Amino acid sequence: MKPWREIAIPHPDVLAGTFQQSEFAADISAVRAGKAPPVYQDARTFFDRTFITEGMRLLLTQVAERLNGKGGEPVVQLQTSFGGGKTHTMLAVYHLATRTCSLADLPGVSSLLTASGLMDVPKARVAIIDGTAHSPGQPWKTGKVEVHTLWGELAMQLGGVEAFDLVRQADETGTSPGKETLRQILANAAPCVVLVDELVTYVRQFPDGRALSGGSYDSNLSFVQALTEAAKLVPNAILLGSLPESEVEVGSSLGVAALRALEKLFGRVQALWKPVGIEESFEIVRRRLFEPIRDEVGRDEVCAAFAALYREEGVRLPTESREVRYQERLKRAYPIHPEVFDRLYEDWTTLDGFQRTRGVLKLMAKVIFRLWKDQNRDLMLLPSSLPLYDGGARNELTYYLGAGWDPVIDKDIDGDRSEAAEIDTKDPRFGAHQAARRVARTLFLGSAPSAVANGGGTKGIERGRILLGTIQPGQSSAIFNDALNRLADRLHYLNSSGDKTQDGTRFWLDVRTNLRREMEDRKGRFSENSEVRGKIADVLGKTVTGRELFDAIHIFTPHSDVPDDGVLRLVVLDPGRPYSKQEIRPATEGVLDCLKNNGTKPRFKGNRLLFIAPDAASLGRLRDAARTALAWASIVSDISTGRLNIDRLQENQAKKESDTAEAVVVRATRECYRWVLCPTLLSATERDIQVEGFPMNTAGASYMGELGRVCEENESVIPIWSPIHLRSRLKELYWKDGKVAVKALAVWEDIQKYLYLPRLKSRSVFEQAVLKGAAGEDFFGTAYGQTGEKYEGFKLGDAGVQVDDTLLLIEPEAALAYREKLKQIPGPGPGPGPGPGPGPGPGPGPGPGPGPGPGPGPGPGPGPGPGPGPAPAKPMAFFGSVEVKASTAKMNLITLADEVITLLASDPNAVVKVSVEISAEFPKGAPDHIRRGVSENATQLGFKAKDWE
Repeated sequence: MKPWREIAIPHPDVLAGTFQQSEFAADISAVRAGKAPPVYQDARTFFDRTFITEGMRLLLTQVAERLNGKGGEPVVQLQTSFGGGKTHTMLAVYHLATRTCSLADLPGVSSLLTASGLMDVPKARVAIIDGTAHSPGQPWKTGKVEVHTLWGELAMQLGGVEAFDLVRQADETGTSPGKETLRQILANAAPCVVLVDELVTYVRQFPDGRALSGGSYDSNLSFVQALTEAAKLVPNAILLGSLPESEVEVGSSLGVAALRALEKLFGRVQALWKPVGIEESFEIVRRRLFEPIRDEVGRDEVCAAFAALYREEGVRLPTESREVRYQERLKRAYPIHPEVFDRLYEDWTTLDGFQRTRGVLKLMAKVIFRLWKDQNRDLMLLPSSLPLYDGGARNELTYYLGAGWDPVIDKDIDGDRSEAAEIDTKDPRFGAHQAARRVARTLFLGSAPSAVANGGGTKGIERGRILLGTIQPGQSSAIFNDALNRLADRLHYLNSSGDKTQDGTRFWLDVRTNLRREMEDRKGRFSENSEVRGKIADVLGKTVTGRELFDAIHIFTPHSDVPDDGVLRLVVLDPGRPYSKQEIRPATEGVLDCLKNNGTKPRFKGNRLLFIAPDAASLGRLRDAARTALAWASIVSDISTGRLNIDRLQENQAKKESDTAEAVVVRATRECYRWVLCPTLLSATERDIQVEGFPMNTAGASYMGELGRVCEENESVIPIWSPIHLRSRLKELYWKDGKVAVKALAVWEDIQKYLYLPRLKSRSVFEQAVLKGAAGEDFFGTAYGQTGEKYEGFKLGDAGVQVDDTLLLIEPEAALAYREKLKQIPGPGPGPGPGPGPGPGPGPGPGPGPGPGPGPGPGPGPGPGPGPGPAPAKPMAFFGSVEVKASTAKMNLITLADEVITLLASDPNAVVKVSVEISAEFPKGAPDHIRRGVSENATQLGFKAKDWE
C-alpha cells in the first residue's frame, strides 16, 4: 500500500510552508476592497476550494430564492462558535451575488440550483456592514461623503449619495432612521443582499448613557430592529447577520448585553443556519489543504486495509470503528484519519479561542508541512503522526491549553530526551514502530483538552481509542498496548482513572506531576534501615503467622532477644542477610551468629531454631515494593489531613493505588522470603556447622502451609518420630562403651542442644516415641532408677510408663537379659542373704539335724552360703585436663561445659572447681594492642594470674 504522501498531494502553499495564518481567517471587508488572498478574492477559486456543506447549501438556496423573488427567508442569523464558518458562508453569498462569471463556472453551485428548481440567480447589490471596520466615535469617508453611522454606510453601499440623502439627517444626529426609510433604500437597490458581520464588536463600544458620532447604544439596536422589519417588506432583499455563540467571544459585560439584545432582535424574524458538521469538515479541510485525489484506487486500498484491521482487532477498539460505514468515513477524511477530526472537533473546540474550521486548518497545514518535509511514510495522518517535536505544530496546540505544557511534551511525549523516546530506544520491539512516542502523541491529542476544560466533564481518553489513533495495517495492537502500560509506569504527567491495565481505564495528561510521579519522588525519602525494614517486618508479621508448626516466630529479632529454651522457634532473617545458591555467606553468618550467641552468653539449645532468609535476587523488588507502599500510604495520609490538595478522581486513584501497592508488597514478600535454612551437623564428631537451604513454592495458597510442607519433607522439623529412629540414635550415641541405659530426658535435653540430632516439633513428639517404643520389646526397656545392677521399676513391652526425670531407657538386649535374670532369682529366704540356689531342706545350715544323732539333716542343699561381700569403694574426686585448639576454642569450651562440667555439677553434694589455663607464645613478640586488650579483659574477668614474659 502507498503512504499518504504518494496519493494525496498538498497544495503548493502548504508544501512550501509559505501560507500565512491570516489567510485562513476570511475577512469580508478585505474581499469587498479587493485586498484578500486569491483563495478568498476570486469567486471561481473560492468555490473550487470550498465544500458546500448542508448549512451552506440551504442558505445559498434561500438567497437564490429570495433574489429571484420566489420566497426564501428575509433574515437569517448565522450563529456558531468562533471559527465555525460564519464569515466563510457570507463570502459564499457575496460571490454568488457579485460574480463576474457565469454560474456554471462556480463549482457546486449549478447542481445546487438545479436541485432547488431555479434556473439562474440574478446579480445583486451587496452591502457589507463590518463591525470591526469602523469606530462608532469617529466618522469615516465612503467616496466623498463623510459617514457617521452604520445606516449611513448601508445607504452609501446600496444606493450611493442618492440613498444616503434619505438618511443624511439621521446619520448626522445619530438617530435611527425609520423602517419605511430603510425599506425604500432596500427596494431601490433590489435585488440586494445585506451582510452584517461582527456587529456585537461595534455595538459594545458605546458607553452607557452617552452618545457618540455613530449614535448611541439604543439607536443602533433600533436600527437593527428597523432593518430586519424592512427586509421582510422587500421580496427580493435578504439580510444575513452573524453573531458569536459564546459570551467568551464578546468580551465585556457590555458585549454580553449587546449579544443578548441582538439575539432577541434577530430572533423575531430570523431563520437559523445549520453550522458545519464534523463529517462536512473532512471535505472542507481536504479541499483547502490538498489537491484533488487522482489515485482513488490507492486510497480505497488503504481505507479497506484499515477497516479490515479494525474488524480483526474486535473489542479492543471502539465499536464504531468496526461498523461498515466507518470505511466510508475513512474515504471521506483521507488522507487525515477521522479520529483526528473527532478529537479536534469534539474535544479541542471546547477550549476558549479554538476555532472549529480555521483552527483545524491552521494546525493541519503546519502538521502536513512538517511531515512532508520529514518524509513521513504513514498510510494515513493519524493522531500518532502529529509532529509534536516541531515547534510550529506544538505551539498551535499549546497556545489554547495555557502555560505549562511545553515541559510536558519535552519531558514525557515527543522531545528527543523524552521518556517516550527513551522507551523506544531501549526496547527494540517498541523502537521498530516508535510505539511509545506514537502512543504518547495520541494521548496528548485526546486528553489535553479535558485536563484544562472548565466544564468538569470526564477526563481522559480510553485505551481502545488510543489504539485506534495509533495502529496501522500490518501492526498488532499488542505492541502499542504494552507501550501504553510502560508509559503509565514511567511518565511524569500521565494520570489514569484506576487500574491502568483494564480496558475501562481512562488516561490523561496534565501539567501537574501525576500522583505516580509524586509517589516516585517520595519513594526516595524513606530510610532503608528503618521505614523500609519496618514495612517488610509488618508484612512478614501478617504473613508468617500461626502456631501450627512453630511455638514462636521472631522477625528481624536480635539474637539476644531470642530466648534459649526448649521452644521451637522460627527466626526470620533481616533483609541484610540474603541467601542464594551462589552466595550463601550473608545468610549463613546470620544463622551461626544466632546459633552460637544469646546476647553476651552462649546459646545452648540451638537445635530449637529454624531460619527463613530472603532471596537475594528478589530482595531489590521487595524493597522497591515496600517503598512504593509507603509512598502511596503517605500520599493518602496527606490527602486526608489536607496537606495535599487534589480532585476527587485523583483521591480515589490514590486510595486504589495504595491498596494495590499493599497487595504487591505482600506478594513480593512471599516471593522473596522463600528460603528455609536448616543448620545441621553431619555427626557427633563433626564441628563445622552446615546450613542447608530449601526453597519454598511461594505461589501456593498458604505461606505457612508451604513452609510446613518444606520442613516436613526435608525433615527440618519432625512432627512424628518413630521409636525405630529413637532406638537407632540411642544405639549410636548412648548405648556404647559398656553403657546400656540412659535417662530419657537427658536424651531430650541433648535433642534440644545438638544439631546432629533430629529437630522434633515438641517434647510431646519425643514422649510419644518413648511410649510407643516402651510398648514393644524390640526398642528398649524402661526403669525408674538403678541401684548397682538392679533396675527399679523395670519394664519391657509395657507402655504404662511416665516420661519424667527418673525414666531410664535400657538397651533391648540388656533388658531381655535382665528380665531372664529376674526369672531365676527366688523369693527372699530366712537367711541373711540369698544362696546360690534354693535349698529344699528346712535346716538353717550344715550343722546337726534336729535329731539327736550326728547325721546330716534331711535337706540335701548346702545351705544359704555366705552373703555378698563388701561394696567396692567409690571414687572421691575427679581431675581432668584437655588441650583446646585456639581456632575452635569457643565451641569446644561450650561442649566441655555441657558434657563434663554440667554433669559433674548435677550432684548437689559435689564441689566442682573449674580452672582455665591459657598459654600463648609470640616468637616475634606480642603486639601492643593485643597485650593491652588481653590484660584489660583478663582483669575484668577476674584472672588470678595474667603475666606477660
